[in-house]
Amino acid sequence: MEMEKLSNGHAGAAVPMDEEVPQEDQLFLEHKSGPTKTPQFTDFEGKTSLGMSIFNLSNAIMGSGILGLSYAMSNTGIVLFLVLLICIACLSSYSVHLLLRSAGVVGIRAYEHLGFRAFGHPGKIIAAVVITLHNIGAMSSYLFIVKSELPLVIQAFLGQTTGSDDWFMNGNYLIIIVTVSIILPLALMKHLGYLGYTSGFSLSCMVFFLSAVIYKRFHIVCPLEVFGNHSVTTEDSGEMCTTTFFTVNQETAYAIPILAFAFVCHPEVLPIYTELRNPTKRRMQNVGNISILGMFIMYFLTATFGYLTFYENTEAELLHTYSKVDPLDTLILCVRLAVLVAVTLTVPVVLFPIRRALQQLLFPGKAFHWVRHIVIALCLLFVVNLLVILVPNIRDIFGITGATTAPSLIFILPGLFYIRIIPTEQEPMKSRPKIQAACFAALGFIFMIMSLTFIGIDWTSGEKRNLGGH
Repeated sequence: MEMEKLSNGHAGAAVPMDEEVPQEDQLFLEHKSGPTKTPQFTDFEGKTSLGMSIFNLSNAIMGSGILGLSYAMSNTGIVLFLVLLICIACLSSYSVHLLLRSAGVVGIRAYEHLGFRAFGHPGKIIAAVVITLHNIGAMSSYLFIVKSELPLVIQAFLGQTTGSDDWFMNGNYLIIIVTVSIILPLALMKHLGYLGYTSGFSLSCMVFFLSAVIYKRFHIVCPLEVFGNHSVTTEDSGEMCTTTFFTVNQETAYAIPILAFAFVCHPEVLPIYTELRNPTKRRMQNVGNISILGMFIMYFLTATFGYLTFYENTEAELLHTYSKVDPLDTLILCVRLAVLVAVTLTVPVVLFPIRRALQQLLFPGKAFHWVRHIVIALCLLFVVNLLVILVPNIRDIFGITGATTAPSLIFILPGLFYIRIIPTEQEPMKSRPKIQAACFAALGFIFMIMSLTFIGIDWTSGEKRNLGGH
């Protein structure tokens, strides 16, 4: 899932023969052929079955973005949301196709190394920076969930129906405590180790979350008895409980970035391809298509049932909306605890590839050093905590990350890599595949500019809907 973004030029990745191999990767780059042969996917013996590869890629897709989908639907309507969801899913599948074609030509298994083969060191640096920024955005979204949900869990355990001014109910203090006591010790480990097993647990938590959303749809009656600490009158209920199929408003600008953020998995495609048993492009494309289809269904069900529960009162973080109805609900409390544990354990998992990428960019070829290892972790956690404390809404994290790094990873870079890597004698620049790839990359630029423009207008206008403090 976004919760499992290990996009760092993974172990097992083949690199261009003319690029210096980092010391920590050397033991993982052995292959059957001699050093003079261009590495191919068949040079590596993958042991992962088709089913397990689908599970792994589904984990790479699934993540915190699912919590914002109902909010996106409330600002687009069901039909427009479905159209956008289908478009993003199809474009993600096409992006996987471009990456597999590019990788198959040069035998490279890492997103950053495709950047090196396409544009040299600047390409590698750009790809690594984009992946790093995206993972920082993902870490911020996880800690924002801790910031917003942990006080509600404490409130429920204390039997309180309203918040208090006590320090232990302040989300900003709580994320610092969680970071120092849990995340930092795990982030200081030399090897990832058993943290990787949070992958299955995280996906299980999200399935549990979906089940709870569907169940609550039939047990929460609209108009809500309590919302935002005031009663909802019958006069309000007509408009509040109306299903919209197509709508456009100021906050519709966040819909596409949220969807794009929820589908980013592309840095993980090539490492999963590496480990696939009997790897072929068609076989790996099937893995991508099935994974994207599965997440498409899960996303649409979550968005629909969440939206049909709260309608226009849906908040940017769906789980937080349930506290407006019953802060002491046992089922939602269990879901909160599961999600909190999952995201807390995932933060150090995501931090590892960021630190590794920074070490390769800033200290290439340097041997492991504890001081550098610790300082980078401390700096990253400090920056992420500062972002979470300063950013008022998780919607802004979804929006900015989804409008910048997500289109870069899904649209722009795969299209440019394809154009540069596929030989012109094989596919001329005027051939249909390369024209399509160029249009695909251009679409990413257009999407990025439009999203950032509309989000900027929303920020500067100061017009916010009253969504219970969101």
